[in-house]
Amino acid sequence: MEQTHDERIIREGFVTVTGARQHNLKDVSLEIPRDALVVFTGISGSGKSSLAFGTLYAEAQRRYLESVSPYARRLFHQMPIPEVDEIDGLPPAVALQQQRGSGTTRSSVGSVTTLSNLLRMLYSRAGDYPPNQPILYADSFSTNTAEGVCPECHGLGRVYQVTEKSMVLDDTLTIREGAIASWPKAWQGKNLRDILVTLNYDVDIPWKDIPQKDRNWILFTDETPKVPVYRNLNREEVQIALKNKSEPSYMGTYSGAKKLVLHTFANTQSTLMKKRVSKYMISSECPTCHGKRLRPESLSVTFVGYDIADISRLPLKQLQSIFIPYANGTAPGLAKLAEKHEEKALVAQRIAEDLVARVDVLLELGLGYLSLERSTPTLSAGEHQRLRLATQVRSNLFGVVYVLDEPSAGLHPADTEALLKTLDRLKASGNSLFVVEHELDVVRHADWLVDVGPDAGEGGGEILYSGPPAGLKDIARSKTRTHLFNDLPYKKNKPCKPAGWLSLSGVTKNNLNDVTVSFPLGVLTSVTGISGSGKSSLVSQVLVELMSAKLGNSMASEKEEGEDLLTPEVIETVGGEITGGSENIKRMVVVNQKPIGRTPRSNLATYTGLFDVVRKLFATTKLAKSRKYQAGRFSFNVGKGRCPNCEGEGAVMVELLFLPSVYAPCPVCEGTRYNPETLEVTYHEKNIAEVLSLTVNQAADFFKDDERVLRPLKVLQEVGLGYLRLGQPATELSGGEAQRIKLAKELQRLNRGKTLYILDEPTTGLHPTDVEKLQLQLARLVDAGNTVVIVEHDMQVIAESDWVIDMGPGAGEEGGNVVVADIPEKVAKNKRSKTALYLSRTFNGYV
Repeated sequence: MEQTHDERIIREGFVTVTGARQHNLKDVSLEIPRDALVVFTGISGSGKSSLAFGTLYAEAQRRYLESVSPYARRLFHQMPIPEVDEIDGLPPAVALQQQRGSGTTRSSVGSVTTLSNLLRMLYSRAGDYPPNQPILYADSFSTNTAEGVCPECHGLGRVYQVTEKSMVLDDTLTIREGAIASWPKAWQGKNLRDILVTLNYDVDIPWKDIPQKDRNWILFTDETPKVPVYRNLNREEVQIALKNKSEPSYMGTYSGAKKLVLHTFANTQSTLMKKRVSKYMISSECPTCHGKRLRPESLSVTFVGYDIADISRLPLKQLQSIFIPYANGTAPGLAKLAEKHEEKALVAQRIAEDLVARVDVLLELGLGYLSLERSTPTLSAGEHQRLRLATQVRSNLFGVVYVLDEPSAGLHPADTEALLKTLDRLKASGNSLFVVEHELDVVRHADWLVDVGPDAGEGGGEILYSGPPAGLKDIARSKTRTHLFNDLPYKKNKPCKPAGWLSLSGVTKNNLNDVTVSFPLGVLTSVTGISGSGKSSLVSQVLVELMSAKLGNSMASEKEEGEDLLTPEVIETVGGEITGGSENIKRMVVVNQKPIGRTPRSNLATYTGLFDVVRKLFATTKLAKSRKYQAGRFSFNVGKGRCPNCEGEGAVMVELLFLPSVYAPCPVCEGTRYNPETLEVTYHEKNIAEVLSLTVNQAADFFKDDERVLRPLKVLQEVGLGYLRLGQPATELSGGEAQRIKLAKELQRLNRGKTLYILDEPTTGLHPTDVEKLQLQLARLVDAGNTVVIVEHDMQVIAESDWVIDMGPGAGEEGGNVVVADIPEKVAKNKRSKTALYLSRTFNGYV
């Protein structure tokens, strides 16, 4: 380890780590100052997070939890105990990690920041009540309590009906031909039909010819008659069999079609099944609460003319302007209130002061465009992390270590400046900040740098440097040094010329209002703008929706598991059409940061298709042929080849009473996932489990003579993922890694051109060295005759783009417009653009 800090510094102000071996850390020891902003840098996969989160935070949490009761420990999400010899001088820690799509649809900006609690108290104690209405408690203003929720829609804001029209889509069909579309397919649908035959209903006449009384019973009955079923007999034959009391095929129980739809929706664990039955439910705005989700009594209470639902829909910036006069005592309404109810006026002023102070921090962090009712699953990872950061600033804790995971993710450089001010406030309050970060503006702002590397995975895990930022300049092995001190300025490539234009007009969604915009074809376009300016609404939502409709392959909705399918989308696309250029696009690929799988069974090798080829290679070996093993034998998802004890998981769950359940390596297969017979088969002296434990870099060397395996491996290396293991579970991958795996899978295809690629912040979680690798891959796509559109904040990428569309100029209602659309050099000179200043700085670094 190379260090430049004075060895005689008194150790009292330091956290001392000895022998850290978490993940790829190579028995590292170092000292980190407290009461300072410490930034952990290094390329993706170098071991930064293993040190900051897996070691320092995990140990701080372990020590804290040892001081609380075993019962209380169960309420925490506990991290594994870190592999480290000793850590001295470590204060209590608070982790602010990135959570993608976190929270349920009932969790909102208001609940995360606790601002909704303040508003509920305000409406309860200082609201304007209608005459003769009793005072309501704060709980009556919450959509999550029995006292507050609308009795008709149960807090969903919409009501759902199952009607004859919604279940019978074509009334000219007979029941046998599938008139009741909502019935389950396959056996269960036939079973219900055969029960109706027993009950003497005619299933062979058009639905419209069945008497209404009978139709109503078939669809809406609550009865559940149990009757004998005679398979393969017609109606007359069944009646004869019943008369003769013949032995039936089985006894069947009938259930009304509506009841079946509602029961399936409420009880199924399958997202696909839930989605299937939701098609037979008609949704409309709740007539009682008009979509506001609260009971009428709660909505009748107002403050400054707004009920609590309406005020929660305002942007935070507007909310702030309403409450500032109440906080400083100048609001006319406050004086009127004081005349009638002095206590109410006092409550209003106190709550307004607290609310204004809390919202101030959110505005500083560039979140003024959010509303309190915005649900957390619709927030980006960066937005969610900044909300929680703002809450910590207001908590006034002292002597705590805040461990942050890329707080600048998804931030425009203008917003990063506000973030740094907030971090400085936390530090000034007597706290320490340990930040994992790639953004050079944050790195330059650090008091102390810990650079981990030099490479990723096995090639990383060393501390290259620990000390003040200036000292990193002398560390030749550091990849961060090159970018931080701009040792290697590079010339800008000549921009590609557009091959045509994809034009959109009348685009209206979220804060976009009647926007007209054109995307150049056959080039790389960056869509820029501050957080909340409308970039993602334009690209990841409207452009994707319009193009998928044009191509006739409407995008399969990637609903997160457990997501409430009945909750309506925030705001649907109101308007917009493609007015030209779509004929030049034959295919569209959206590369997002959603996980490539939600269980440990899904991994890099299975997702990219690499594993199929590897399994076939194992099946061609002499031993496999002699034992008649097919390729399927080498899958850990199939019974024959996998370990019977852990069923191919490689790990078993151990219940620890009061502690969180932990996964331990399976004692039978020792984590290999396979049974001994399968592991006896080797390919070039390695069994299938040993091949899965290779990193992409090692596998590229191992399979160097097999082009089918080598091609996808090379692409994975080119997008900077050489450090990942082939069998690395999907659950261990970051959003950025998942996105690059998807990109690699796409790059493997034989490219025919004329494809539109859409990427949302592909540089998230990437070190500048890895950003350069990504740029080469995007350039490859363009060279092959494709169009690439990315939402991006990274100036290095934006400067190298062929075209820039800058959205804004502000966020929320102050954004949603195309400020400028031009080549990067011209955008850098635009006076209205908030991106221009940072882009021009980037160009000034070029030679």
